[in-house]
Amino acid sequence: MKRALVSVSDKSGLVDFVRGLKELGYEIISTGGTRKTLEEAGISTISISDVTGFPEIMDGRVKTLHPKVHGALLGVRDNESHMAQLKELGIELIDLVCVNLYPFKETVQKPGVTHEEVIENIDIGGPSMLRSASKNYQSIPVLCDPKDYAAVLSELQENGETTLKTRERLAAKVFRHTARYDAMIAEYLTARTEEKYPESFTITYDKVQDLRYGENPHQSAAFYKNMHPQYSLANATQLHGKELSYNNIQDGNAAIEILKDFDGQPAAVGVKHMNPCGIGIGSTIEEAWDKAYEADPVSIFGGIVALNEPVNMAVAEKLSKIFLEIIIAPSFDADAFELLSKKKNIRLMQLDTTLEPTAKYKVTNVLDGLLVQDMDDKTITAQDLRCVTNRKPTAEEIEQLLFAWKVVKHVKSNAIVLVKDNMTIGVGAGQMNRVGAAKIAIEQAGEKAKGSVMSSDAFFPMPDTVEEAVKAGVTAIIQPGGSIKDQLSIDVCNEYGIAMVYTGVRHFKH
Repeated sequence: MKRALVSVSDKSGLVDFVRGLKELGYEIISTGGTRKTLEEAGISTISISDVTGFPEIMDGRVKTLHPKVHGALLGVRDNESHMAQLKELGIELIDLVCVNLYPFKETVQKPGVTHEEVIENIDIGGPSMLRSASKNYQSIPVLCDPKDYAAVLSELQENGETTLKTRERLAAKVFRHTARYDAMIAEYLTARTEEKYPESFTITYDKVQDLRYGENPHQSAAFYKNMHPQYSLANATQLHGKELSYNNIQDGNAAIEILKDFDGQPAAVGVKHMNPCGIGIGSTIEEAWDKAYEADPVSIFGGIVALNEPVNMAVAEKLSKIFLEIIIAPSFDADAFELLSKKKNIRLMQLDTTLEPTAKYKVTNVLDGLLVQDMDDKTITAQDLRCVTNRKPTAEEIEQLLFAWKVVKHVKSNAIVLVKDNMTIGVGAGQMNRVGAAKIAIEQAGEKAKGSVMSSDAFFPMPDTVEEAVKAGVTAIIQPGGSIKDQLSIDVCNEYGIAMVYTGVRHFKH
């Protein structure tokens, strides 16, 4: 008679699966809560203690860590020496393993959870059984995911055994499962010890969905989420529209990153190709959107919009008149949703914008390597500014300068942003030289540039950018400062009565 070892935390589909094994003639060995669930369903089982001849001890910490379990799992069937040793020691083979692990992730996420409770939810016996059985996948099918129960049961019913291909696939999933589990524990304990950049860096993510393709149609792609996504597209609810694409997710993420810097005031963000094309704030979300749209009504076509207040009918009517890929908002009024959802392809996403991001690090892959750094969450207040020109900025200019500084942080370097009346009017992004970025922003702003303020993500190595600002009618500039040629730019500002402030902070975004 074949024997199956079943010990699971997640009991989804358990009873039906085990009942199917019993019908195929399997004896069921089980433990603790799993055994209780099966017995209550009328399925007879063998206690693990009856197999090992040893009681469960230390509140269940030790129950399956025994040679009669691991010998039964690791014994190679066609190795005569292994089989002879098992017979001599009275160890019976186990032919199938169904194990999933203590809910470590769910425990960590529980409000008010104690460290002691987290530690008790580190599974030891479960991963050990999974690893032992998976090492011997040539003979043993090993299941760690209820999603595999039906397919395995079907194979057993049809053929009396599983195929080698199936067992190998299941073993690969097991080692991914245990690797993920260990990575989560390592992440938790590393955070407690405040070791920032340890000798190895292991991250684990769960798949959200396969994507139709990647950045381009010839590239395959998928979307994954981390252990506890909060302020993230992975935590957003899609209310309407077709599946998100790779580029949708990139742009959507850029939009909500920008939006987070405008907490506490109605704000609207338009993004195209991961750069902001229009940002506005106002006393109402409608006013904020009007400014974001007016900033660049051309580039927003086919773009992404993120808002930090509910979409009402007045805003929806304006949004419905242009082609957009995605609208992200905390909620949509019923009539607003009805109107917008008439557009078949637009994606409507609901995201609680009061949540905070959980990501501590920015991770970027390079060929055969990984770059890891802190997230760029540095903020600047009026008290942090240092005026370096004869003319000091007015209170209104300071307000606009701080707005511009929030925006330029999210624009690809080299970056120049012009702002006026709580809205962007010109964005110069991703240029190989700073004056080139300034010319793009100024050209986009046109006549609106007169009386505007300018922000730069890094210092001016030459006075040429300031000279362009003078021609455009810019009245105040915010920049990090720190060039050996700072004085040249200061001199131009003083000559034309432009106020310039330093932040002492650079915001490169390559």
